[in-house]
Amino acid sequence: MHVMAGVLLDGAGRILIAQRPPGKHLAGMWEFPGGKVEPGEAPLAALERELDEELGIAVDPLSFEDLIRVPWTYGERSMLLEAVVVRAWTGEPRALDAAAIAWRLPWDIDPAMLAPADRPILAALRLPEHYPITPADASVAHASTLLRAALARGERLLQWRLPGVTPGEARAGAEGLLPELGRFGARLLLSRDVEGALALGTGVHLSSAQLRELKQRPLPLGQLVGASCHDPDELALASALGCDFATLSPVEGTASHPDAAPLGWPRFAKWAENASLPVYALGGLGPADLPMARMHAGQGVAGITGFM
Repeated sequence: MHVMAGVLLDGAGRILIAQRPPGKHLAGMWEFPGGKVEPGEAPLAALERELDEELGIAVDPLSFEDLIRVPWTYGERSMLLEAVVVRAWTGEPRALDAAAIAWRLPWDIDPAMLAPADRPILAALRLPEHYPITPADASVAHASTLLRAALARGERLLQWRLPGVTPGEARAGAEGLLPELGRFGARLLLSRDVEGALALGTGVHLSSAQLRELKQRPLPLGQLVGASCHDPDELALASALGCDFATLSPVEGTASHPDAAPLGWPRFAKWAENASLPVYALGGLGPADLPMARMHAGQGVAGITGFM
């Protein structure tokens, strides 16, 4: 079943969510408005029709922007949920086919209130296009300097990865940066350190080995969880665990992993498009590769040398 979801975005950066009415599957939960593509109907035409029927608005197809495609299964029902950002419409949205509607800033929405298939859409809206990672050989002091410079350049999602220092030193260094991160509205993920993330209230980036070991999401929904993935099976594990996003690597050859065969963009696109969460392209990439990543179903690009 192909389902289209419209992410209405207003001038204040708020998005519209709708509450499912009594008597429907997942009644009481919130979602992005939209509905099923009928046989023979073009997907974008279906979205126009659904937003007219559900909200009483006429949308401008020229304002559409692809966001994410989410394959999902509810029990025995499988669907492809395709989310499209809508920036222009005529009319005032009304709850014609919902218990209620609400306008919220993305970070003000509790993911737990959303239907599970809609949570990756919220994650894609929240996450930026860049995901810098501190160099593996950096000291705490050097990594702190690099991270501050990244913040000044506008980066808002960063991974604190320092395998060359003790976990305690890495955790203490991250704690010292939290006030600055807060002033910039940036999010920090500790590499592999679930206990540290719980103690500091930050996010965590899981290794592929941790994906195979963990049985449930290691942090509350309000704290970001990322994961390192290298194939479709690991992407599926990340989704099943409730991760907010994943990195998929290596897209290109890297000096740090010369023996790893690069995926290339076609394979990255195939795997990312079939994943049920936002996916960053990683491996031999920098900011200049962002358009290529977006063309190939990526949330954005992640990296070390190109960003730090």
